Amino acid sequence: MSLTERIVPFTAGDGLALNLINVRSADRAPTREPVILVHGAGVRANIFRAPRQTTVVDALVEAGYDVWLENWRASIDFAPNEWTLDQAALYDHPHAVRKIVEETGRKKIKAIIHCQGSTSFTMSAVAGLVPEVATIVSNAVSLHPVVPNWSDFKLNFAVPVVNALTPYVNPHWGVEAPTWVAKTITGLVKLVHHECNSTVCKMVSFTYGSGFPALWRHENLTDLVHEDWIKQEFGNVPLRFFKQMARCVHKGNLVAVDGLPNLPSDFAASPPKTDARFVFFAGGKNRCFLPESQRKSWQYFDALRPGFHGLHVLPEYSHLDVFMGKNAATDVFPLMIQELAK
Repeated sequence: MSLTERIVPFTAGDGLALNLINVRSADRAPTREPVILVHGAGVRANIFRAPRQTTVVDALVEAGYDVWLENWRASIDFAPNEWTLDQAALYDHPHAVRKIVEETGRKKIKAIIHCQGSTSFTMSAVAGLVPEVATIVSNAVSLHPVVPNWSDFKLNFAVPVVNALTPYVNPHWGVEAPTWVAKTITGLVKLVHHECNSTVCKMVSFTYGSGFPALWRHENLTDLVHEDWIKQEFGNVPLRFFKQMARCVHKGNLVAVDGLPNLPSDFAASPPKTDARFVFFAGGKNRCFLPESQRKSWQYFDALRPGFHGLHVLPEYSHLDVFMGKNAATDVFPLMIQELAK
């Protein structure tokens, strides 16, 4: 299938220059709604497009959807910044959605959101800031972050120590460690992580979870993706974000930290200001956010509107291999597309 893509700039609510990547079939116009895809922390929109395999973008375009990949302020395509989920929820996602509506003329769109793209987009939805979004497919975590005990320990004790040395951590240090802090942290990670020969993979696990590895199962990735591609797909992630996540984990649900207008301080304290249907996906072997994260969020939404929302736990998947896995095109994407079509 031949694809075309164009970069569509948009301006966040606080003036930050961001962009969307619109991907369509080169041979036929979309027959279904626009779908926005929102990446996680310290990566970029390209994370949905692993090489030499059918990606979720390919599957969506084949199904007739108009695909829009959002590069929000956490994207490594932009200069590092000490972002928070609050900033993304208020300034980035609502403006990205409105830009898609403006470009397409469609009044309603759908969304596939991952990790911290999911938490921040969920904040936007719960606060009533993206009323144009009718269906939200969320992967890994949304309203109720639940992490392994070791991750909880790292959030509460390791993050303040590391933050005293550097404002960012970066898995790409496994390729190039530019400072003594980067070299020291990378060296320590290599001492305790022996699950594979990829230092970037080890640094990803140190940064994001409690596993060997944390964000995928090795058997779910091709050698090309694991040994080569991921080296360029991870970058700086601010310790400021991890401090916010520590507060969210302690509270049991998402909370705001910046005191910005139009965002509640506690995102589970009042009913969500959205009519969107949520479908929660979780890898059964996720060691970044435990599957209980999505179960709790589904239970919360299901109690408010029984039978309306959905939940899928994928027993042989972890976190990012839900999108990057070599068999995701048969195991995962059809389920997501079925849910989008409901």
